[in-house]
Amino acid sequence: MSSEFSEFVDARVGPRGSLENLSQAEIAKLLDSGQGGLYPLFRRCALAVLNSGAPTDNAKEIFERYRDFDVRIVRHPWGVKLEIRNAPAAAFVDGQMIRGIKEHLFAVLRDVVFISNEIIESGRFDLTDSASITNAVFHVLRNARLLDYKSRPNLAVCWGGHSIDAQEYQYSKNVGYELGLRGLDVCTGCGPGAMKGPMKGAAVGHAKQRIERGRYIGITEPGIIAAEPPNPLVTQLAIMPDMEKRLEAFVRLAHGIIVFPGGAGTAEEVLYLAGVLLDPANEGQPFPIVLTGPRHSEPYFEHIMRFLAGTLGSEAVRRFTLIIDDAPEVARHMVRGMEAVREFRRRESDSYNFNWLLSIQPTFQRIFEVTHASMRALDLSRAQPVHELAANLRRAFSGIVTGNVKEYGIQAIEREGPYELVGDREVMRLLDELLAAFVSQRRMRLPGSVYRPVYRLVA
Repeated sequence: MSSEFSEFVDARVGPRGSLENLSQAEIAKLLDSGQGGLYPLFRRCALAVLNSGAPTDNAKEIFERYRDFDVRIVRHPWGVKLEIRNAPAAAFVDGQMIRGIKEHLFAVLRDVVFISNEIIESGRFDLTDSASITNAVFHVLRNARLLDYKSRPNLAVCWGGHSIDAQEYQYSKNVGYELGLRGLDVCTGCGPGAMKGPMKGAAVGHAKQRIERGRYIGITEPGIIAAEPPNPLVTQLAIMPDMEKRLEAFVRLAHGIIVFPGGAGTAEEVLYLAGVLLDPANEGQPFPIVLTGPRHSEPYFEHIMRFLAGTLGSEAVRRFTLIIDDAPEVARHMVRGMEAVREFRRRESDSYNFNWLLSIQPTFQRIFEVTHASMRALDLSRAQPVHELAANLRRAFSGIVTGNVKEYGIQAIEREGPYELVGDREVMRLLDELLAAFVSQRRMRLPGSVYRPVYRLVA
């Protein structure tokens, strides 16, 4: 172990809670830096976990700062260990890796191996087929033990920004506290800000109610994990293969969704949810959704609702409930909504822990590879079914997130300039208004950093 005063630490750590045995073939693949090898992916995700709490959301900066970081698999007669070089010192206390970070590190190892072997290479899943994609999502979550819960519906998925202000963060804690007092568990994108606050509040509420097995679930994916590393409250972590499967995991696990203030990433999630719920097949399915924040955040949601109404119509707006500055009412609304979810699932003989009956069209499941060409090719016109427009708007915001915080997106913007988005004049006007509001409200990057737009709108 290197000096405790160093910025970098070397260590050898044993497994905690997720994966203790690997085959020779799996180890070889994890150590392979070439095409088809898992080492580059595993290294990036491992560094992100060890860098939890870093004051930057720029993946390129993180990977450059720790460019000498290395992680290797060491085989022992009783299993495997990880040999780590030049790791962030903040992941250790008195020479020992923090227990929660160790659990997250081995969760990364577990999911990277499982997804490669069992989802991508096994031949069991046709990832061009909608039902098979859903089945793959189920298997990743089951392998991560996220489906072990066998009681009545109580999981609130919380979405929101990782760089919200102090007042919004405190409000997200207040909502989490009210959820915890009512016995509800929390699932988030696992990062800081609005992803951490509800978990922190729920932990206090659970403690007051003497609930010892509260769930604090985090779901992420390799492209976003560096910008939003798992926060220390997460007790169950799953790494999905890509953003689309991450979003599907959220809505299949959720018994209700709470949206806090955020930026482009939160808008992407709202558009995904709106598009899925606009499917006529989901018309009769109860799904409580609340948009909420403190009083000064109300303009953020007003912009979101105006954008939804102007692009997708009043039916999209109807599926969302806006509750401002009333944490107890948010929790009460979730409890009432989840009772309806329970009755529906029981009547339809659907699982409480995975929503099989929710219809998700292939357009929301297909992986969107963000490039300058694919962004410009997006159809952002009204001359298409409304769910297709929702899917393309979701992809547009996914591209903006990529340019803002993902390493390969930042590098592409540096090489080729901003992404171009092309669409109907009115759609572009509404999009410009929404994005300008995000920038003026400092919702595109961490506080204090100067935002340079990664997009250009073309009517």
